[in-house]
Amino acid sequence: MTTSERMKMAAGEWYTCIGPELEELRAAARDAVFEHNSLPPRQRGDIGPALRALLGAVGEGARIEALFHCAYGFNLFLGDGVFLNAGCTILDTAPVRIGKGTLLGPNVQIYCAEHHREAAGRLAGLEIAKPVTIGDNAWIGGSAVILAGVRISEGAIVGAGAVVTRDVAANTTVVGNPARMIGKH
Repeated sequence: MTTSERMKMAAGEWYTCIGPELEELRAAARDAVFEHNSLPPRQRGDIGPALRALLGAVGEGARIEALFHCAYGFNLFLGDGVFLNAGCTILDTAPVRIGKGTLLGPNVQIYCAEHHREAAGRLAGLEIAKPVTIGDNAWIGGSAVILAGVRISEGAIVGAGAVVTRDVAANTTVVGNPARMIGKH
């Protein structure tokens, strides 16, 4: 029985990101993102039509500013009132769930893929995908980077420019590289 690279990716197994199956899915995402980023703002609305149709789920009042980039789109799930400011990049090789009322500042980056540690594996396009979850009412400051497998809990604040390598507890603030807790609120 042959397992496709998409099936391996979805199962959280090592897969190769080079090849026609995943490239076709990324091409569809690039087309939807291009439309979103190119439409006049009043015509685009909160999310361009092709991008909205591609996303895994879009809650009421969710908004994505242009410019925006995602790898696949179908792994991105936005709760009610989620706001992604300009320049956000989400490499959604695994599910990215963003809870209701959460705000992402400009240029926030979320990376679900981890490349192989050995050079030969990277040359072969080997990756493993780990989900990212951001709880309700969190605030992710501008230019923060959230790495694969991280869970940011409800009400958390991630300071601008932070690099989040570990889970963030509810109602705490983290800053720095790597991000560390500086307080509870």
